Amino acid sequence: MRKQLALSFSGGKDSCLALYYLEREGFDVKCLLTTVWKNEQTTVAHDEKRSRVEHQAERLGIPVHFIETNFHTYADDFVFFIKEMIRCYGIDGIAFGDIYLEGHREWGEKMAEGAGVQAVYPLWSDRGEVSVLLQEFVSLGFRAEVIKTDPEKLPQSWTGRTLDESFISDIMTYHDVCPMGESGEYHTYVYEGPIFGKNRPGK
Repeated sequence: MRKQLALSFSGGKDSCLALYYLEREGFDVKCLLTTVWKNEQTTVAHDEKRSRVEHQAERLGIPVHFIETNFHTYADDFVFFIKEMIRCYGIDGIAFGDIYLEGHREWGEKMAEGAGVQAVYPLWSDRGEVSVLLQEFVSLGFRAEVIKTDPEKLPQSWTGRTLDESFISDIMTYHDVCPMGESGEYHTYVYEGPIFGKNRPGK
């Protein structure tokens, strides 16, 4: 029996590439979990509209559940919803798209432990290998647009750029910036790729 997972999903490149990896490796992703600010109703990670994430989920054929939260209740809300996914889908793990930041991994593992499930990190890599992940993302046919940048790290004019070979070439010139934006240097919205449609891996 395939391990059944929920996926912490922002709609950006990391969580979409994580979904690709999980399905390729034979995991059964039963649902997506997306955190949104209770008042603003935009995603915590990217300030993205709920409707855009809903559109992605529809194209993926995977149900998305929104965790409405705030700074004070974030961890408790997250654990509560993992437990709800156990009840609804029988999941035994939750996956995250983090790559190398130990603090992020420790937080996710703590949330999983609190709900009694396993934490899965399909993209986990050494920091020096991150550029390979970005190249793979583009080579696989994923398409994403930059929807937000950290102005202290990257030009705000990069908002709206497509992740392609030109983007890779340019971001590699910023030696203090993670090519995958692991520290929030930039955020993306994925609108095309091999996870969309009936021919995606694992289906």
